[in-house]
Amino acid sequence: MAMTSHVTDQLLPTVVSKKEEKKIEIEEKNGDMNLAIAQGKGHTQAHLASLINQYVDTLNQCSLRNLGFSDNQDFNYDALASLLHFHLNNAGDPFLGSNFSLNSMAFEVCVLNWFANIWEIEKHNYWGYVTTGGIEGNLHGILVGREQLPNGILYTSQDSHYSIFKIARMYRMKCIKVSTLVSGEIDCIDLKAILLAHKDKPAIINLNIGTTLKGGIDDVDNVIQTLHECGFSSDQFYIHCDGAVFGMMLPFVKQAPNITFKKPIGSVTISGHKFLGCPIPCGIVITRLQYINALSKDVEYIASKDVTITGSRCGHAPIFLWYAIKRKGLIGVQNEVQKCIINARYLKHRLRDVGICAMLNKFSNIVIFERPLDKDFIRRWNLACYGNIAHVVVMQHVTIEMLDSFISELLHKRPTWFKDGCYKPLCVAKDIGSENCVCSKHNYDVIQNLWSK
Repeated sequence: MAMTSHVTDQLLPTVVSKKEEKKIEIEEKNGDMNLAIAQGKGHTQAHLASLINQYVDTLNQCSLRNLGFSDNQDFNYDALASLLHFHLNNAGDPFLGSNFSLNSMAFEVCVLNWFANIWEIEKHNYWGYVTTGGIEGNLHGILVGREQLPNGILYTSQDSHYSIFKIARMYRMKCIKVSTLVSGEIDCIDLKAILLAHKDKPAIINLNIGTTLKGGIDDVDNVIQTLHECGFSSDQFYIHCDGAVFGMMLPFVKQAPNITFKKPIGSVTISGHKFLGCPIPCGIVITRLQYINALSKDVEYIASKDVTITGSRCGHAPIFLWYAIKRKGLIGVQNEVQKCIINARYLKHRLRDVGICAMLNKFSNIVIFERPLDKDFIRRWNLACYGNIAHVVVMQHVTIEMLDSFISELLHKRPTWFKDGCYKPLCVAKDIGSENCVCSKHNYDVIQNLWSK
């Protein structure tokens, strides 16, 4: 009895005094909202609704200045609200289903078939699933490559997403960074030198179909040619393509590099919540069916195969993606891609016209410019920064009016960031190229014209 009582005491919640509860509430205050979870009684629906409404107001304000990250906020899924009454769990292989009937695998397979079509791989030759996001897609794609080439070396550019280097540590893979061009694209001259120095090991290559910071697109054809020139046969290399945003956009841009399984690539992943827009972080990964058996394991409990990273997966995300694709259609997606690129070009030209260093890669919606010297300004506009540069990712919710407001505020604040108030653009030539830099050293005429106004 003593032992039973002791165990029971451990399982019971600790009783918190009113004084301690009040202290916890004060410590957990977020702005004007008291988000502390009481240790005793629950709160009324009206009280909770008030807190959520306050939070929604905050989000609405933030959305008006959401420029630095590649999440599309322009979506409406009100029609799917009734689905929130169900827990949907896609556990197991989406092509086999499972014995848990509250799943959305039929929607998931429809989404995967759509992406397989635009990335040019036949239904009977591919396998994939809806992930929690691009990072899980990278985890899966690189794992497939590692299983195909167990002693392979992972090669990726220095501009790759941070998840690639984290994955190398997690899988205990040797990872070699490759230099990049100013655009952010992988430098195939450096890649060739590195590959020749490690010809005794297979190559697992992570290619960026749009780098996170600059939107640099690695040249898949050039990399494949480099591998062959270094003596790597097709069975000695595996290529994973991190498509994040651009893997979804490029198929709808004329003359853009083609992302296709007709080339010897092993896997492609994108983030579903970015270009398509989704309230839930999600993504898609597709690989060749022939590679999956090495990862697949029968699980009697769910009457399916375990071949994904997480096992249980959000059943709502595939439906959101399916709904977005069905509603937009191919023409709708193409129009949104064109709008984002046109608005990005507008921002780049506006910045250059007012004497601010700016760069925009071809086929890109990411505008890179000199880093603002005010942390509050950076936070206010949700900018992503690295070193001396920052960027704006022009997504569907980013309007011309929003960009004009951003530039106006930037021009108003900028003189106050210098002690004497003089207009002194930073030199960012090493980051975005001398042709895109308007500092006094690289563009004297532009500065003289601005000063004369």
